[in-house]
Amino acid sequence: MNSPNPQVDEEKIAKIAKPKPVILLLEEYEDLLDELQDLATFARRKNETTISLSEVRKRMNKIAALRR
Repeated sequence: MNSPNPQVDEEKIAKIAKPKPVILLLEEYEDLLDELQDLATFARRKNETTISLSEVRKRMNKIAALRR
């Protein structure tokens, strides 16, 4: 994954950094998990095709019309 800071060499950090235990509040842990899931979703969808907002609106209107 590309670092947002080009000055940071993540490979070097990974080689010299030592894992350390941390204590987090449950809420902080859950927030980190949510963020990790969001990043994973973004990575999976990175190359998917997109549609315009106007196309989304058209599709939603068509679905709404079918339900009437």
